This record gives sequence, structure tokens and C-alpha cells, in this order.
Amino acid sequence: MIIVHDIFNCKPGNASKVAKLFKELMEGNKETVNIMTDLSGPYNKVVVVTKYESLADYEQSWKKYEADTEENRKMKEKMRGYHEMYLTGSREIYQVW
Repeated sequence: MIIVHDIFNCKPGNASKVAKLFKELMEGNKETVNIMTDLSGPYNKVVVVTKYESLADYEQSWKKYEADTEENRKMKEKMRGYHEMYLTGSREIYQVW
């Protein structure tokens, strides 16, 4: 099993907005485990946690989001401007033993 953390270090005042946006966009996505905001550590952090059976499944999920579908166009429209709400980001991929 593979667990992925997509981490966003948001501009002050935007972490809850980013978390709500991802919660809305990821609703019904079977891979999404949690959308978390910080209670300690660096401020204004949002972590989106997803789970996959394998790296191949993770790669396949990207192909799904790259497809030119009506659903993806609507998602991209909702996400328009979200880059302005965070400063930096990173991705951590873990293998579960």
C-alpha cells in the first residue's frame, strides 16, 4: 500500500480555505483518506492524504485527472486561483509495511 501526503504551506488566513476547497473537490474520491490542517508545528499547513494499492495505481490516478472530461474541466474551474493561496508545497510518498 502507498500513502501520499500532498502538503501546502498556505499564506496566513488561507489554510481553512484551501482545506475546504480540497474537501469539496475530493468528496467521493475513494483514494482520499483525510484533509488535515495543523494544530501544532508550522502554521497554515494543509495536508491531503490519499491511499493507493500500488505506485501503478497512483500513476493511473494522475492519468484520470489529466483526461479532458467535463468533470475535470469543472474541477479545474473551481481550482482557478488556488495557487495564490499557498506559498510552497511538497509531496511525500510512503510505502506501508
